[in-house]
Order: sequence, then C-alpha cells, then structure tokens
Amino acid sequence: MYTQIIKPAFCDTDALGHINNTKLPIWFEQARNDLFHIFTPDLDPQKWQLILAKIEVEYTGELFYGRDVTIKTYVGHIGNSSFQICQEAWQDGKMGAKGIATMVHYSFADKKSQPLTAHHRQELEQLQQA
Repeated sequence: MYTQIIKPAFCDTDALGHINNTKLPIWFEQARNDLFHIFTPDLDPQKWQLILAKIEVEYTGELFYGRDVTIKTYVGHIGNSSFQICQEAWQDGKMGAKGIATMVHYSFADKKSQPLTAHHRQELEQLQQA
C-alpha cells in the first residue's frame, strides 16, 4: 500500500466549509503516481502504457481544511489487461471518501489493450490487500 499526505488548501473548500467534492478525484489521481512507476519507471509520457477506463468516488464522510488528509492506495482486482486501484481518504481517523480507478495496460501505437506482463502482475500483486 502507498500512502500520501495531503495538506488541504483554503481554495480546496466549498461554501459549506468542507473539502469540495471535485478535489477528491484530483487527490486520488495524484496519489496514483507512485503506482505508475511499475509501468513507466521514468514517467516519460512518450513511453506511457496505461489509460484510465473508469473512476468512481464514494463520499463517506466530511473532510475539512486545516487538517491533513491521508490517501491510502492499493490494488484491488487484477484482470488480463486491466486492474483496479482502490483508494481511501482519511482525516482524524475517519474515512471521508473512497474510490476505485480501473486502469488498462494499453498500447498507444496499436490503439488497443495489451495483456499485463508477468513482471507487472507480480508488482501489482504485492500491492493487493489481503
């Protein structure tokens, strides 16, 4: 599992004083960066091998300005050419949101998905939750 600490900015809040719902997909994307190294170690966009097929975010509680938010990132289901990245946003010991991103191992040259390699699968399996 990867963890990343987010320090919410004042501009991340909405009129009700909560973290705006549009920030969570951005924070979750930011927290996926560590996992991208499995496919593109130098993160060179010219060598990119992944596309985002789907994201879901479920808001399970409130998140506020002025207190750190911990994003936990781990791997869920691993398929033939795709896998799920599961994420949770925690503040003060309470989950405020959770999400799932479905990523596809993709050849931009061929414009189609490609099977995960044994190396990719092994790296992803190490990040799965028991």
